[in-house]
Amino acid sequence: MNSATHFRYEILRTVRNHRFFAVTLALPLVIFYAIASANRHAMTEGIAFPLYFMTGMAAYGSMFAVVSPGARVAADRSRGWTRQLRITPLRARTDLTAKVASAYLMALPTVVLVLLAGATLGVRLHASQWLEMAGLLLVGLAPFIAIGFVLGNAVPLDTMPAALGGTVLLFALFGGVFGRLFNGGTMLDIEKLLPSYWLVQAGKAAHGGGNWPLEGWIVVAAWTVALIPVAALAFRRASTRP
Repeated sequence: MNSATHFRYEILRTVRNHRFFAVTLALPLVIFYAIASANRHAMTEGIAFPLYFMTGMAAYGSMFAVVSPGARVAADRSRGWTRQLRITPLRARTDLTAKVASAYLMALPTVVLVLLAGATLGVRLHASQWLEMAGLLLVGLAPFIAIGFVLGNAVPLDTMPAALGGTVLLFALFGGVFGRLFNGGTMLDIEKLLPSYWLVQAGKAAHGGGNWPLEGWIVVAAWTVALIPVAALAFRRASTRP
């Protein structure tokens, strides 16, 4: 199997996974319309509630999307496919690149559809602000791709759905996807150390015509840099395990 064939194979696996598309596309839209429609004139954190919740649901769905390759990694590992790949000419980097691309392929439609849903409820931004918000969301997903690989290589296949769902739910809850849990003090400072917090803040940052503050970039970068070697170690162990 050459690199192009393997890349195409991973993309097709992603597109044919209708269950994950239902979770990453349908669920955020249903939740968004159910809650934002009733609060379309409310304000939160100084911005319209539909804008805040739109960003939160885009973050929620896209986090699910980019950790989902972890389930395929676990399935490959349980069938011995990961070990087989190690003895083929296919480079591990090619397999990793294909899975990262498929993760973003699942996340991008989620982001686009939820942002379009926000526009139907009155969210109005300039084109540059829409693009900046989407760009921040995609950049902020990098740590979650690594989390998906860590879980996929470390957690048994039969417990993967609970591990993936529970991890995303915790990050979403404490990141403020469904509303901020803490309004100040030490707990808010801790909340700001989560990459999911900055995903939710992408809408507010874009609405203000700016960007994440330096703190946000540092948090996202630190999580990504810290998780990459963990994911690499988990992969090496999984590919050599009998």
